[in-house]
Amino acid sequence: MPYVNIKITREGGPEGNGASAEEKARLIAGVTELLQAVLGKNPATTFVVIDEVALEDWGIGGLPVPQYRARQ
Repeated sequence: MPYVNIKITREGGPEGNGASAEEKARLIAGVTELLQAVLGKNPATTFVVIDEVALEDWGIGGLPVPQYRARQ
């Protein structure tokens, strides 16, 4: 019974609100198909959760993403 947690930043997508419902559905389907193809896992018992995180709550190199990007 696989459980996959995908964490993405809340940006882009329609009106800057993060990934669209269609994009999330594609991620869920794709991960489920991959687990079935590679590990033989049953899609009926595969759980995929997508968490969207605000940019200021995601850090890289000791900085929040907006500050990190500003330095690049």
